Amino acid sequence: MASGVHAPGHLGELTQVVDFDLVDAVLAETGAREKRIRLLPARVVVYFVLALALFEDCSYRAVWGKLTVHLPASVITRPAVSSLSRARRRLGARPLKVLFEILAGPVGEKSRPGVYYRGLRTVAIDGTSLHVPEDERILWRYPKRAGEKMEFGYPLLRLLVIVECGTRALPAAAFGPESDGETTYAARLLHTLDDTTLLLADAGFDARDLLERVRDTGAQFLVRSGAPRCPTLVRRLPDGSCLSRLSGPYRAGRGYSSLTVRVVEAWITATLDDGTVRREQWRLITSLLDHEHHPAAELVDLYHERRQAETTYFPIKASLLDSRVLRSHSIHGIDQEVWALLTTYQALIRTASDAVTHRPDLDMDRLSFTILLQTAADTVITGHGITTGNTNLVGTIGTAALADLWPARRRHRVKARSIKNSTSKYGPNAGKHPQSTRHYTIHTEITYMENGLASRPRRPSPDRLHRRSQA
Repeated sequence: MASGVHAPGHLGELTQVVDFDLVDAVLAETGAREKRIRLLPARVVVYFVLALALFEDCSYRAVWGKLTVHLPASVITRPAVSSLSRARRRLGARPLKVLFEILAGPVGEKSRPGVYYRGLRTVAIDGTSLHVPEDERILWRYPKRAGEKMEFGYPLLRLLVIVECGTRALPAAAFGPESDGETTYAARLLHTLDDTTLLLADAGFDARDLLERVRDTGAQFLVRSGAPRCPTLVRRLPDGSCLSRLSGPYRAGRGYSSLTVRVVEAWITATLDDGTVRREQWRLITSLLDHEHHPAAELVDLYHERRQAETTYFPIKASLLDSRVLRSHSIHGIDQEVWALLTTYQALIRTASDAVTHRPDLDMDRLSFTILLQTAADTVITGHGITTGNTNLVGTIGTAALADLWPARRRHRVKARSIKNSTSKYGPNAGKHPQSTRHYTIHTEITYMENGLASRPRRPSPDRLHRRSQA
């Protein structure tokens, strides 16, 4: 551990990922280093903020106690809560943002299951919402949802991430007010893509301009199309897919531009283990034009990996954040807290990646994030593994995760869905989804939809949902 007033500044074994030199370099780069040594140096405050993300259910005093419980009584400082709050304000959000950007990035090797598809690293993009406190100081940036007559629910923050499939590492993230759409934040993340990447996304990201920007990076894409889009057939291919063009707006001096894509349309039949059969139309749009090298049936199966983005939000929102409202009551505090959550998550994923380095055939989906999180928290309390002099990458956290792996091959499962929040933006789905988790099998039928896709039912507005819940 560090000495003197820097002793409380650590994150247990995760300090080997977020080490002292890295934090000091980030503080120097962002100009956040203190001019004189305080009882709460900037380095210690960085680790304190990260520990707040690791112990989301604890107060400031409780988190400080966990950082110092293993220290001799003679070196323990006991700052007041107000001192810790002021220290967070002095630090600001930028050091945590830079720290995340340094740790962010893919971690999977080519041999790691689920990471690559025919030489392309598969990544998925999706968004979610986090609840922020209802405070006048932040409502101007994060307003509450409003209906025709009233406001309701917690203010929402929109978070968008790119996830590496197979490892669930985060190459990039962006967040801000929910009033900005997902495609707005997606445009900020495209710089992380290159010609070795295949981007998977749902129908919310099928805008032609966004897809063109993805291709400008050199990356490929596989995106689900919404029903309103009716691609013009150019040529049918032997595997049941077809070539098409997405036309762009007229531009002076350039005329009308077009983006050549391949369209894969299919009927997806899911048979649940209770005998229930669900049948749905899919239309996928991809820049992978070679039907021999990238068969349509493989692309339909690959598209399921897009849900890696959704399953990544579960450990962030339910395990790390514990489904709680963010604790900060200022704009900069919220920014700092979210970057700390993402940094802590990425540090845990990098620790998991180090632990499986000697097992290149092990699917990282088999590692339990709950075990990673609980063991990392234990090392903070005991002050174990802060530094190491050996080259063993497994460590205490990795050993615990490898000792209790998930089954080797998990079957497809559909999660029970029910609305528990009366102000949820999602419509009632009684009878549409099972009331308990079910396994299912999938049958794919590649075909060209002569009459296009049936439109999905529109979601009712939040105001209608609120009036319905009141009734």
